[in-house]
Order: sequence, then structure tokens, then C-alpha cells
Amino acid sequence: MEDKDKKEHGEYTGEIKGGLRPSMKLVVMGIINKKPKSMEVTLSSHPQEEEEEGDVGLQLKVSFMDKAVQRNARLAGKWGKAENTLSFFPFAAGESFKMEIVCEHQQFRILVDGQPLCGFTHRFSPLASLTALRVFGDLQLTKVA
Repeated sequence: MEDKDKKEHGEYTGEIKGGLRPSMKLVVMGIINKKPKSMEVTLSSHPQEEEEEGDVGLQLKVSFMDKAVQRNARLAGKWGKAENTLSFFPFAAGESFKMEIVCEHQQFRILVDGQPLCGFTHRFSPLASLTALRVFGDLQLTKVA
């Protein structure tokens, strides 16, 4: 029983060698579950086994119920003001997707399937100390690069 749950609930934690820097691009590819509730992509200063530890340069929270993608950052243990504005909601149950997070000088630019979804101005520096990428939620990951 337990293995099935794990598969349905994809999780990935990886190291970003040398940390983030402008012009870097992270790619997350996967297939959304048939009955998804949420998924999350987090860029942080170290792999967050303990949720309370470390700074978060970017947290993307996708809510399928609300058709929303919330962005936020956590500095010195405090979450900032969440951003929600979206031009469209790109994810669909049972469908595959390719998310690209492009690190620019002023912001992260998030694209899904080649379409610009949103931006998130950097609140955290130095970017190089963001060394962990974590993806989890109602999806099956096919590729993280």
C-alpha cells in the first residue's frame, strides 16, 4: 500500500551545484496526477528536511482547486507577502508539463510549456546560497535538470 502512495505523490530533493546565478535555468518535467490537489517547487538554502530551517528564495505553490500559483520567499524564518497574479493556469489533471525557472538578475521568470507564467522579484541574496531544489505534490516527476 505504501509504495503506491509514494509513486502517486512525487517528491524530489536535489542539490544545485554551486548555487543559483543569473542566466541559470532549472527544468522540472512531470505528469500531474488524475485527482491533484497541490504541488510545490521550492528553491532554498539547503534541503528542507526540517521545514523550519533555511531561507527560501522561491516557493511556488500550485493549487489545483483554486487554479492558483502562489509565490513567496522566506528570509530569516519569516515568510513575506505572497504573490498570486497569473495570466493563465497552465496545469491540467493527467497532463504532462514542463516548467522552467529562469534565474535573471532581478527576478525568477517561470515558464510552463514555453509560455511565460509569472515572475518573482528576488528578495534573497546572495543567490549562490540557494543550493537546494525540492519538488513535491500530486505529480509524477519525469525529469529534473
